[in-house]
Amino acid sequence: MTVAGIVTQPPARRDRGRKVLPSPVAQYALEKGLPSDLIFSPEKAGDEAFLSTLRDLQPELCVTAAYGNILPTKFLNIPLHGTVNIHPSLLPLYRGAAPVQRALQDGVEETGVSLAFTVRKLDAGAVIASKSFQVDDQIKAPELLSLLFSEGSKLLIRELPSIFDGSAKSKAVPQDDSKATLAPKIAPGEAWLSFDQEASILHNKVRAFAGWPGTRAKVLVLDDKSGQQNELELKIITTRICQSTEVLNGEQDYVTFKKGSLVFPCGGGTALEVLEVQLPGKKAIDATPFWNGLRGQKLKKL
Repeated sequence: MTVAGIVTQPPARRDRGRKVLPSPVAQYALEKGLPSDLIFSPEKAGDEAFLSTLRDLQPELCVTAAYGNILPTKFLNIPLHGTVNIHPSLLPLYRGAAPVQRALQDGVEETGVSLAFTVRKLDAGAVIASKSFQVDDQIKAPELLSLLFSEGSKLLIRELPSIFDGSAKSKAVPQDDSKATLAPKIAPGEAWLSFDQEASILHNKVRAFAGWPGTRAKVLVLDDKSGQQNELELKIITTRICQSTEVLNGEQDYVTFKKGSLVFPCGGGTALEVLEVQLPGKKAIDATPFWNGLRGQKLKKL
């Protein structure tokens, strides 16, 4: 089997230096020795110049994974055996741009990966194969994404013979659109935590938005001796649900410290333990050194 070409996102400004760099996929392909003239990064998958080049390559099969662009009919008509997509959810659940993040945000106990034919309707093609997994309540989105795409690649390799001999199309199972759920793209403004929500909702959000955009909270640092107060923005990195609310002692406004975690009172009489935080421009640190750095000052949630 020969890789006819790689299609990926255009170069973009990345890292702290904001240099224009090829996408991670393009960089990986170059490192593996794929000629640069076989790496394509069209602004749109429907660009005529790109489609003309793709036709010249005469691909038998196209495979997509987190590509991020809608593929037009002109594209889908080119490969002899069609286009298949590795989608990190159990379709028809969580169709869309952020299936893993939205599944974790919802607190699902089971998810998986699907290999499906690509059609013009978003993630709606017949499913060739799928594999499900139990979801650990501490796993974060980047880890789960890595696992699901790894297992999805194995599904693809296993199913390639049936795709090439045509039997995959006859065995593929059409999706039940009535059971479909959507996983819309995450907006940066969703990153803020609101502690009037229950701890389980916040914990799931921290796991879901790990990596990007992350989750943030505003707190007030109070110095009783001087009367000064400073507002801090904290990036919340790692959390768990507090199993005992005795630590709250009836106080719903102030953050306390217990055995290596910052305890935030939350809605419904629940509490969230924050194990790791990050200040703007600083490295992530455990809750203990952060708390020690307060030097007796109080921490109030906002």
